[in-house]
Amino acid sequence: MRPASTATLAGVLLLDKSSGMTSNSALQRARKLLDMRKAGHTGSLDPLASGILPLCFNEATKLSGYLLDSDKCYRVVTRLGATTNTGDADGEILSQAPVPVLDEPALLALLGKFTGPILQVPPMFSALKHQGKRLYELARKGVAVERQARPVTIFGIELTGRGADYLELDVHCSKGTYIRTLVEDIGNALGCGAHVEVLRRTAVAGFSVDQAVTLDQLDAMAPAARLDCLRPMDAMVPHWPAVSLDAETSRLFLHGQTVSAVDAPDGDLLRVYDDGHVFLGIGRNDGKGRVAPKRVVALHGGDGGSRSR
Repeated sequence: MRPASTATLAGVLLLDKSSGMTSNSALQRARKLLDMRKAGHTGSLDPLASGILPLCFNEATKLSGYLLDSDKCYRVVTRLGATTNTGDADGEILSQAPVPVLDEPALLALLGKFTGPILQVPPMFSALKHQGKRLYELARKGVAVERQARPVTIFGIELTGRGADYLELDVHCSKGTYIRTLVEDIGNALGCGAHVEVLRRTAVAGFSVDQAVTLDQLDAMAPAARLDCLRPMDAMVPHWPAVSLDAETSRLFLHGQTVSAVDAPDGDLLRVYDDGHVFLGIGRNDGKGRVAPKRVVALHGGDGGSRSR
């Protein structure tokens, strides 16, 4: 039976997922190492991809959606001259073509055309659903269905390296962006095709992969040291303004009631704390001195709350 401390503890682990494993496999292994009851990730990485994968445990899973909606940064090696059925090096080659001689000013100009708001057609090898089935399930059966283009934003593409048949790119993008699709579109624009050879997520929601730990590092730690790697729940939304409630108002908020908060700062969504600086959840500010609960986190003798502001 797990100790009460891990049964009630909530937090976020910044995991550096290795290439070659699914995000769910990484999540389940981390959950067992930390002996947590409930766990969820905040946006999966392809098996080929490595990099930062924030994992939420216990009450922190209630806030995972806020990280799903955040910007992300990737480092990608784009292999030119070949397309694959998956858009990455794990797939089967579909076509090959000569790679043109790349003039750097023209290349930078072309990359610039893919920055800003763009439309992307999601790949067949993705977790999106069509009539109740995952697209990748259909793709594995050789079935292709029409997909609607979706708006995403590429905030920046930096060319960090290049060779005769590859490009190294740093990409800063919005939620919902498929790097495989971006690479394929760049390859099509060059007339030779392309696929992802190496992909690493370097940042998400202001967290850097330099702050993350690997599963091997976790495995080598003592149990207490593993728990020390957890970040508090409110670390997922540090940029939102905070409001503190007194004891009675905190009780009402935790029971789902809209409460008076005349000193609430400007902002639609707020981090809500009690007067002991324990994190209570997310509140919606009506702009008239009242805050309605949007996401309330349960407290278990103080273990479930966060005291960092």
